[in-house]
Amino acid sequence: MLITDLNPSEGIGASGWMVEMDDFRILMDAGINPKLIGHASLPLFDKVKDEHVDAIAITHCHHDHVGSLPVALKHFPQANVMMTELSYFIVERVLHNSVNVMHRQREEIGVKEYPFFSHRELDEMAHLFQGYRYNREIEWTNPGKNRKGKQSPTLEFFDAGHALGSAGIMLRSSHETLFYSGDVCFQDQTILKGARFDDVSADVLILETTRGEREVAEGQNRETEIERLTHDILEVIEQNGCVLIPTFALGRTQEILALLSLMTQKGQLKEQPIFIGGMGRVFTEIYDQESHRAHRNHTNLQLHEALNLTVLDYKKLEKIRLKGGRLFVMTAGMMNENTAAHELALRLAGQEQHAIFFVGYADPSTPAGRLRAAEPGKPFLFSASGGELTRNCRMEEYDLTAHANRDELLSFVGKVDPKIVILGHGEPASKEWFAEQIRSKYPNTEVRTTKPGNPLEC
Repeated sequence: MLITDLNPSEGIGASGWMVEMDDFRILMDAGINPKLIGHASLPLFDKVKDEHVDAIAITHCHHDHVGSLPVALKHFPQANVMMTELSYFIVERVLHNSVNVMHRQREEIGVKEYPFFSHRELDEMAHLFQGYRYNREIEWTNPGKNRKGKQSPTLEFFDAGHALGSAGIMLRSSHETLFYSGDVCFQDQTILKGARFDDVSADVLILETTRGEREVAEGQNRETEIERLTHDILEVIEQNGCVLIPTFALGRTQEILALLSLMTQKGQLKEQPIFIGGMGRVFTEIYDQESHRAHRNHTNLQLHEALNLTVLDYKKLEKIRLKGGRLFVMTAGMMNENTAAHELALRLAGQEQHAIFFVGYADPSTPAGRLRAAEPGKPFLFSASGGELTRNCRMEEYDLTAHANRDELLSFVGKVDPKIVILGHGEPASKEWFAEQIRSKYPNTEVRTTKPGNPLEC
């Protein structure tokens, strides 16, 4: 088995793993690094561009895992493209939105290589996308089209509980197995139930390590964090302040909307407009439409019926009055420039009666990360376009991550009992923690690290 990590960064970046089994090759994920622009944001496809790739498999539709799929298909046009059926309903909308963003960045900041692909090219590729149910074993290559004259390895998707359609991937050849965790959440969220990885066993495990640096605080769990967030939202609204919750359009937006729906049902929150982003609305409708297919709580909860959802374009923000307890669940968890979350933060941050509540990860180098690190009453550089900002508003952080905590992942390694663990999707310090703990707790399991673009033989 030959494994190549195509993420050019040694931290969290553009996910992409090339795996060779029995002389067949599969690319698992084709992401894009949301912190970078241009060619620097892409996986190292040039390292494997001369290889024949039989299949491309996608774990889920967040940009760092699927954003460069059309670029990968330009390199490997003969490959089957495989994903869960739930991701199949999402993927084209994610990628068409990427085209729009790249066009805007080309005009605003002069990234000449954008867009990497056009709307028309994406439409012409879409027929290659194939959606499959969880727990169904599938050959990488189509029967009768096998270039090797023998049965190809197989693939099986396991529900990862991270976002709608997310999956871990099991690869099986005639004599070896590999499991790729993708991004996984073992705990139930408000809507989605936790990962179903109970029966996973493999020779090689590629493991995400996102939260390796973060120790779970004693007495803290998802229930206590939800109680705290609920209390704080109501407290700010009662004082006629506005609440901004910056979120990612797929997953985090729907989880927060579900929480607000339950608060409304209980009479804690009065019926009122909930302002969201356009892509957040799109994915919310898909969550509603596909509720019967998903492994979820509150199966009858339809978010677009339970809440008065109002799409707010960042260009129209100047006209909206920030008073009366308004709630904003806005796309752009990192508060990137030219987003509604960014513009709202500029208006809210300086006023004591308002609040900005963070419910997920924010990279320290982004506007959201800088805002989270800012001391109240002290100026800091928010962004290039926003300039300096002084935070006087209330700011809180809640651990409502859609990633497994490090103790859960460490326990998962013991259940899988692999011969080899390869650590991915985490910062160097996170990987170091996992390497040390795995070697100590599971001495018969070998821990391997990768270097970007260099094949690793297992």
